Amino acid sequence: MSSKNRRQKSGSSKYRALARAVVLAAIAVLVYLIGKKTGVFHEIPKFEWNWKAVLRGVLILLAMFAAESIVLFLLDLPKPKNNRVRTLISLIRNMLRYAVILAAICVALTIFNVDIVTILAGLGILALIIGFGAESLIADIVTGMFILIDNQYNIGDIIEVDGFRGTVTEINVRSTVITDVGGNVKIINNSDMKNVLNRSDNSSKSVSEFPIPYETDLEELEKQLPALLQEIYENNQPLMLDVPEYLGVDKLDDSAIVLRFIVDVAEGDIYMGSRTLNHDLFIGMRKLGVEVPFPQLDVRQK
Repeated sequence: MSSKNRRQKSGSSKYRALARAVVLAAIAVLVYLIGKKTGVFHEIPKFEWNWKAVLRGVLILLAMFAAESIVLFLLDLPKPKNNRVRTLISLIRNMLRYAVILAAICVALTIFNVDIVTILAGLGILALIIGFGAESLIADIVTGMFILIDNQYNIGDIIEVDGFRGTVTEINVRSTVITDVGGNVKIINNSDMKNVLNRSDNSSKSVSEFPIPYETDLEELEKQLPALLQEIYENNQPLMLDVPEYLGVDKLDDSAIVLRFIVDVAEGDIYMGSRTLNHDLFIGMRKLGVEVPFPQLDVRQK
């Protein structure tokens, strides 16, 4: 999209927002005039408050937010390596935020002498009514609880959902946040977290498909591969969990014989393992006198 089109789109969105504000203001004025004409507003009880109640409420709010800040500070002090502990800390932070907001609303209402018990009873009935129309929201929350109870996955785990593979960065009350190796973030509702593949508890295998020319003496090369693979393993032990394995000839391409190699690595290093194996195989094969082939075309003329 060109800069001119972006400016036009931005300008049109501003005008739409302004038009929406004007329409809402006009509706509000119309409702006020109707209410004033019919005397409906006179039946609404006035809020009663005094400066003592305001000061007391402000003091309570400050104490609540101070306590929240202290708790959040204490939660940030430990740096647990265990993914389960990190998940529980994140959940506590999430729930604490909602609890403080709800408590602040209740304190604000008490300043104006509002009967919170009556409101909560009304909210309970309202929540029951809304619940029938918000089945997905309830399903997300309930599913999220079972995910945590069953310990299906935690923050820091590498999972795959519907072809999207990444690291769990957040587990909220109703959603899970996954970030892939490219930095792409995907937010999935907990009720949609089905057929999850958790790869964090198992090692993975990095794969390398290495081409060699048809002119290569394959039998002689296969005799030299164990020493080469052992050398590659010794040079990359923090990354590779075992000696790379030669599986044999994978396929016969037009211009090359493709050999297949695998190596055990941690799930988070699966791509780095393939790149490192390709790099070291290329250098090692050159030392053995084996060059990587390239497509060739033979032209014959009568």
